[in-house]
Amino acid sequence: MVVVSLTTPLLIGLYYDKLIFKYFSSKERVSEVLPKIFNDIEMNYNITGLYYAKGPGSFMAIKISYIFLKSYAIVKNIFLKATDGFYFNNNQPIKSIGKMYFIKKENSIILNSDIQNKPVDFSLPNTIKSKDFTNDCIPLYILPAV
Repeated sequence: MVVVSLTTPLLIGLYYDKLIFKYFSSKERVSEVLPKIFNDIEMNYNITGLYYAKGPGSFMAIKISYIFLKSYAIVKNIFLKATDGFYFNNNQPIKSIGKMYFIKKENSIILNSDIQNKPVDFSLPNTIKSKDFTNDCIPLYILPAV
């Protein structure tokens, strides 16, 4: 299963033999809809592992997703792997705050207001490649504390 909750909408994809076969999308708050979707999925499918976008994006959505997914992985004794959100938007800018955007340059993520390309919506890949994800699942909190 793949979870992308960096912005609205929340995206969840179910994969079998690395190929997507079911897709969920919701514009509801991650904190409200994530448990509901997981409950529905558990009634019909066996979740054997989790992949997620660990940031950058909405601080609250990332935090809630990480806590939920990490807890779920521990309780169900399954793996949790992560990658950055640029994996799910073809390495395009990700909206931050105000007129700022997150940009990935040479494996570094920076904030910039002068962007060349417009942000694109996130999407789930048709196939999932485990090698593109890491066991380092700690969220990417790029913005400094206020």
